[in-house]
Amino acid sequence: MSVTDLPLVAPDRKTSGFRPFKVLHHFGKLVEDKEDTEQVFHIIEATKGRKSHAQAHAFIASPEGQRFMTEGVSIPAMLDDHARWADCGSETVAAHYIAFMKREGLSAAGLVAESHKWAPPESLPKDQTQWYFDRLRDTHDLFHVLTGYGRDALGEASLLGFSYEQNHNTGILFIAYAGARQIGKVSGTKAPLFAAIKEGRRLGRAAAKIAHQDIAALMREDISAARARLNIGKPDVYRQCLAILAGEGILGEELTLGSSTAPQPQAA
Repeated sequence: MSVTDLPLVAPDRKTSGFRPFKVLHHFGKLVEDKEDTEQVFHIIEATKGRKSHAQAHAFIASPEGQRFMTEGVSIPAMLDDHARWADCGSETVAAHYIAFMKREGLSAAGLVAESHKWAPPESLPKDQTQWYFDRLRDTHDLFHVLTGYGRDALGEASLLGFSYEQNHNTGILFIAYAGARQIGKVSGTKAPLFAAIKEGRRLGRAAAKIAHQDIAALMREDISAARARLNIGKPDVYRQCLAILAGEGILGEELTLGSSTAPQPQAA
């Protein structure tokens, strides 16, 4: 069945609001294992509120939303088809995205698989609202590429600040600030970590919504031009924090949300 044939909101869809005890439970698990991406999806699901749903419904009703639904393009399959972008220049979004994904050992399909650990597709509501939430998930690594936030723990936390202003999920904001607090606790750094989160929020608020873009067209844009068009500013405070951390002998990629400082790749 095409997504255009589905209802806007399925009868079994529930707006969870904010469930603090569930959030704290899953954040504790994320602290124990920063690679456990599944916990992020649990937190996000426990905090989806009316604002997230209202934004979803407004986009779905828009001409762009209607066009993207009708086209029925799988964003993960498109992004993972690196051969599709072979003719793109070295300074395009596509070239930067592919370099990022190869360097980090990531795939768009891998993020989808992580999300399915906590919620298999058959358990999710069959509606157009889910199509929108899937779109938010599927564009996550494009957020990294366009904003310049790395996959170190502070980069992920700062990007979540940016993402909150784009997507309005309070769980994302909770993880951002709780993550910054945990980084400071683990490292003892003098870097202004919370200012980096605040900067991420400011940049996300000012920028056009990345998940609402024509992703195929965006991939072929010059990355500097795309950032300018989308009004994505530079993460200067974040970079200052990384410089301070380096001066303290702490490498950004060594930071974790938990008690260990052993190098680990950061989960999306």
